[in-house]
Parts: sequence; structure tokens; C-alpha cells
Amino acid sequence: MFFKKIKSFIAIFIIATFIMPQNLLAYSKYIVAGGENIGLSINNNGIIVAGFYKVGDVYPGKNANMQKGDTIVEVNDTKVYSIDDFITTIKNSDGKSLKLVYLRNNNKETTTLNLIVDEGVVKTGLYVKDMVSGIGTLTYIDPSTKLYGALGHEVLESQSGTMINVKDGKIYNSSVTSIDKSTRGDPGAKNANVDSNDIYGNIIKNSTSGVFGKYTKEIEQNNLYEVADYKDIKPGEAKIITVLNGNEKKEYSINILKVNNTKDDNKNILFEVTDKELINITGGIVQGMSGSPIIQENKIIGAVTNVVVNNPKRGYGILITSMLEEAEN
Repeated sequence: MFFKKIKSFIAIFIIATFIMPQNLLAYSKYIVAGGENIGLSINNNGIIVAGFYKVGDVYPGKNANMQKGDTIVEVNDTKVYSIDDFITTIKNSDGKSLKLVYLRNNNKETTTLNLIVDEGVVKTGLYVKDMVSGIGTLTYIDPSTKLYGALGHEVLESQSGTMINVKDGKIYNSSVTSIDKSTRGDPGAKNANVDSNDIYGNIIKNSTSGVFGKYTKEIEQNNLYEVADYKDIKPGEAKIITVLNGNEKKEYSINILKVNNTKDDNKNILFEVTDKELINITGGIVQGMSGSPIIQENKIIGAVTNVVVNNPKRGYGILITSMLEEAEN
């Protein structure tokens, strides 16, 4: 009987050890707060259709029933990953048509794209992209895993609004040169120079919660902040860390108005800029500020993600825990 009880106890213990770790997360309790302006470049896993142009009297791309945002992944039974691959397949074709396999809403579709020779040049009627670049703000670095998070929202191809599917990418040192101020109905922007020779890390994921990867530079661990739980965050005074000139990180005061814990949302924190210096320079929140860490009572609680277009002194932020969890998935 005693042996059977031991066996029963062992069985319960084994089940418990398999169930419990599913709720455990590996990110550190203390992380390095960012605020640095960064440049980024991401190579897409496939060729994005960004638009169409007319050849003669027809639109070859539209006639092939293609849409902006379609991602070409195969041409004439050959996988393609870049525009260079696409050009090679055209050169190796019969010059009359291409059999395309493309992704639309994660579903595979096929079509035939008729090629047109115009003044000795083979034309497809498609504007295509295989990479994007831009600037943003680094949110955090986890000193134990060297995983970083930035932006707090996804990177999209600007013409089609398609989320970039990361093949590979990098983040770089970037220096702010000027600010276009935000006004009601017209979000402003940071302008910056990017040093592509000074690499901060790679990019391995692009999601609605931000851009993530491994940080490869030396980590300064004198800027550690405790990670706040949702229950720690409350309306009231807080600050953001960002760069408005050169590489100088500064803290600016904000007031948190509302907080929610909605999953799959990067608008968990509604706040208003109260810092007179920040308002004077930027008019409120500007593009390029996405990812700026939000600090309250010496804890990192989230990151700036969006500006309220009709009131640029107001913005939204994502919970820091959402970014940390996404980085590990």
C-alpha cells in the first residue's frame, strides 16, 4: 500500500513538473532601458508587390489579378527571395510570360504574368520591393539573454501596408539631425543619419508588438530598471526616454491617463505629454519616437507606439511585458 502511494505521489509530481513551466517566462526581472535612436533595415522573405505601372495600353500585373501586398515566392517553379532572383528568372524565361506563386493573406495563389517587350526591354508592369529601411527607438535590452525589443509595433511596407516577413535584418547606430513638429492632423517625424557600419544587432522577428533580435554591442548595465507588472501601472506621472538631438538620451515628463491589459494590442497605455521642452521641440509625439521606453516609479512599464493624430500631445504605449513575452516566442 505504501509503495502504491509513493507511485501515486510520483505520478502527480511528474505531471506537475510538466505543467508548471508553461507559465514561466525566461526574461529578466531587471532590464536595460533603451531610448537610443536606431536605424534598421529588413530583407523580406519574398518579393512584395508595391504597385503597378502601365505598359502600352495594359496593366500586366492587374490583368494577372495581382494586388498590392501580394508576396511573390516562386517564379517558373524556382523559389525567389529577392529582386535579384526575380530578375534572373525573367532573363531565363521565354520572354513571354511567368508562372508566379504568391502569398495573399498567408494563402498560396498562382497566376500567369504576361511579359511585354517595350523598346527592347522586357517589362512586368509590377513595382516590387524586397527590403525596407527606416528609423525608430530601441526600447530595452535583456542583459541575461541579450534579446532586445524596439518600436513597439510592426514594420510595414509603406505602399501596400503589408507586414514585412523577416528573412534577415540589422539595427544600426543613428543620430537625430532635425525634427519636423507634429500638428493637429499631421504627425511630425524625426530626421536622422544612419551609420550602417556601426551595427547594434540583428533582426529576427517583426510583429505587432515590435521588432526583436539579438543585441551584439557591449551592454551598459548601469541603466537597469525593474520590469513592472500590469498591476503596478497606474494613472499619473511618468516619463519617456528618447533622443531629439544627435545621440543624447533625455527624460521627458508625461501623464498616464488610462491603462488596459488587452492582449494583442499595442495601445495599452494612453498618455499625454506634459513636458514643455518636448512640446516646444516636437509638438508632442512624432514618428521615429516609437519604442521610447516609458518609466514610472523607477520601473519600466512600456513603450511609445502611436500618436493620436488629432491631438499629437497624446499618444499610446504597449505594455513592456507584452514585448518581453513576444521576444521569447
